[in-house]
Amino acid sequence: MSYNIDLSGRVALVTGASSGLGAQFGKTLARAGAAVVLAGRRLDRLKALRAEIEGDGGDAHVVELDVTDPDSIKSAVAHAETETGTIDILVNNSGVSTTQKLTEVTPEDYDFVMNTNARGAFFVAQEVGKRMIARSRGAAPGTFTGGRIVNIASMAGLRPLSQIGVYAMSKAAVVHMTKVMALEWGRYGINVNAICPGYIDTEINHRHWSTDAGQKLIQMLPRKRVGQAQDLDAVLMMLCANESHFINGAVVQADDGFGL
Repeated sequence: MSYNIDLSGRVALVTGASSGLGAQFGKTLARAGAAVVLAGRRLDRLKALRAEIEGDGGDAHVVELDVTDPDSIKSAVAHAETETGTIDILVNNSGVSTTQKLTEVTPEDYDFVMNTNARGAFFVAQEVGKRMIARSRGAAPGTFTGGRIVNIASMAGLRPLSQIGVYAMSKAAVVHMTKVMALEWGRYGINVNAICPGYIDTEINHRHWSTDAGQKLIQMLPRKRVGQAQDLDAVLMMLCANESHFINGAVVQADDGFGL
């Protein structure tokens, strides 16, 4: 027996969509039938991804977004809804990191990571969440379909890791944020969940895996391999599906057993 997740008629906003996981999430949601709004700062990359999705028969749109700027967040979400209609799905994916010992972290380093990963993620979800709540309150009986917010956290938010301490702290905040949002917004039919990926091969870290340090890290992993962006497709689709109305406040470890 086959099972098909159909997101036709749904609008999905994906932040940090210009590369890596965000780009993969955008393509995956578009293949499932959603109209995808690709958000980020690198418009040239977003437009190239839009062309790729449209070339495959999907529906994609581009909006400029800086998650560290509250005015940019409000403008981007308003633009997205003006162009595509109300947002049904948010994939809250923007993230940055630094690699250093805690004793080496400067206030600028700290703010760089926290402003994007924790503060930015919160205010993006808040802006979309407020609109989802308003839609829920104004919907005629039987017409409201609810909303899906998927926050992209990290296994570093569940398991302390050296050298990326501030990143781990920021993602721990995203995990707890997810649970509080699920608690407060569940009554409006909004399901808020988080994905905690393990080590994933992306264009940002691809060269690292062939270095001595990268190879040493791979040998420490349970199955001595790193994941691919598409390895998260199944869990993303589960959490975004119309049928996932009973999954709320979940923190899903997609880490190949790294957290064991």
